[in-house]
This record gives sequence, C-alpha cells and structure tokens, in this order.
Amino acid sequence: MKRVFLAVAVAVGVSVSVAAQAQTYPVRPITMVVPFAAGGPTDTIARLVGQAMGMKLGQTVLIENVTGAAGSIGVGRVARANPDGYTIGIGHWSTHVVNAAVYPLQYDVLKDFVPISLIANNPQLIVSKNAVPAKNLKELIAWVKANQDKVSEGTAGAGSASHIGGIFFQQLTGTQFQFVPYRGTGPVMQDLLAGNIDLTFDQAANSLPQVRAGQIRGYAVTAKTRLAAAPDIPTVDEAGLPGFYIAVWHGLWAPRGTPREVMAKLLDAVHAALSDPNVRKRLAELGQDIPAPEQQTPEALYAHHKAELEKWTPIIKAANIKL
Repeated sequence: MKRVFLAVAVAVGVSVSVAAQAQTYPVRPITMVVPFAAGGPTDTIARLVGQAMGMKLGQTVLIENVTGAAGSIGVGRVARANPDGYTIGIGHWSTHVVNAAVYPLQYDVLKDFVPISLIANNPQLIVSKNAVPAKNLKELIAWVKANQDKVSEGTAGAGSASHIGGIFFQQLTGTQFQFVPYRGTGPVMQDLLAGNIDLTFDQAANSLPQVRAGQIRGYAVTAKTRLAAAPDIPTVDEAGLPGFYIAVWHGLWAPRGTPREVMAKLLDAVHAALSDPNVRKRLAELGQDIPAPEQQTPEALYAHHKAELEKWTPIIKAANIKL
C-alpha cells in the first residue's frame, strides 16, 4: 500500500512540476534550429519570425544553424531535443517532405514532431529565357513538345524544387526535356540570363526581380492564387495547366511530447509575429506569401504536411531521385 501511495505521489509530483513549468514558460532563451547555413532564405525567415516571437514571449529566440545532409541533421537535432519548449525547429518542403522520400532518416517527419504553424509559402514561377518564342504558358507547352530533343531545364540539383517541379511538369504535359543540374539557384539564373538553358521552375523570390526587369519571361505562378507581390502574373490554372501546384513552404515544429500549454504560448507568439507589419513587409519583399489566419494552426500545418507527403512521395520515388 505504501508503494502504491509513493508511486501516485511521484506521478502527481511530476504532473504538477510539468504543469508549473508550462505555466511559467519561458524563463530562458529559446533555440530555433535552422537546418541550413546562415544567410540563406530559411535562415532569413527564421531570424525575422524569431525576433518577433521573442518580443511576444519576453525571451530571446536564438538561431542555431545546424547544417548537413540536405537539412536532415538539423531536423534530427530537433527530434532528439528535450520536449520542454526551449528547442524548436524551422523546416520546409525539402526537409520535411523530399528528405523523407529520399533518405533513410532516423526520425519520422510526422510522428516525431508536433506542428506549431505554417509561416510562409513561396510558390514557383515558370520562367524561360527571352529567346524562347512562346508568349504564354500554352504556347510554351506546345513549343516544348515540338522541341523535346533540344529543350533544357536548369535545376538546383537532384531533389531540388526546380528538379521535382520539372518532373511534375513532364508528367502533366506529356513532355520530355533535358535536366541540367547546378549547385544552386544562383548559377541556374546566371545561365538562364546568358541563354545557355531554356527554362526553369524557380522560387518566385529568386526569379521575380529578373522577370520585372524584362531579363527573362515569366509565364505563371504554381499556386491556386496569384502572388501578392506579382498580381499581374497568372496562376497555372488561369494560364492553362490546372493543378500544377508546387511551393517551398516553411513551418515550425517542436519535439514530440512538448506540453500543450507550452505549444499554446509558442503558437500565440507565431500569430503575433505574422501579424507584425514589419515582418509582413519583409516577408513580402522576399516573395513569401503569409498563410491566412485559419492556416496558422497546428492542425492546418499537420494536414498540409501530410497531404504534401502523400502527393510528392510517389512522384519522387518513381523518379528514383538520389541526393
């Protein structure tokens, strides 16, 4: 009887202790793991959102760049972290969808994390060099079909959004063309501007300045709605390729087991950050669409994440993509 009483007392004590910690959270700085190097788009988004979250939480959100293996090392660091709310992670379509289809990961991208919120969405633009004669997307598809043995698409490497976007485009249009891999989107854009490749599927944030300057031709945005930063560019539905949706979206996650009370405070901080006029302005300048309030929930991120895994995993595996 004494042992039972002690066991109950210990369990109650632990429960009270966890609840008390959740109520006082946070009492020290929070670490946001960025699975890529400093200075890149994910790092920039993390610092913008993290700073604003820190103001709401009353504690600094420290950025820790943990690089390697296409982001899987940093994401794994979050999966193994103590679930107390002091370590969270930012990730995106590649780290939480593509990697799961390509790598034998030591964690489950759905089961080993609790979602906090979707924070930004960056669809692609279908773009070509100016020498391509097509004036709209339907004409581009017809031109590709007529020149399949000559057309080349620049990609940021195997498994990149530009590569998988090209594979998806081929499936939907029944076309074929050559993939030309580069070490990132920067070199792809340089060769597109130089006319050495014909087209690419590029993140809007990267290609929009060149489209605006008239240096390349933009045909459509790969989303259901037009970009706030480029309302004159039609969607793929409007341009003649319905359903060709692909975007590099960003989200925030915490380790599995993080207390609900802590998660609620983190979510409240995200809402405050994404409502901040300065944050919204800077994200828009980066070509990022901010999700609507109803999409800024853990349930919405989980549903979106699961749907993206179900959509892209078969496409990636069928293409036998190896990083």
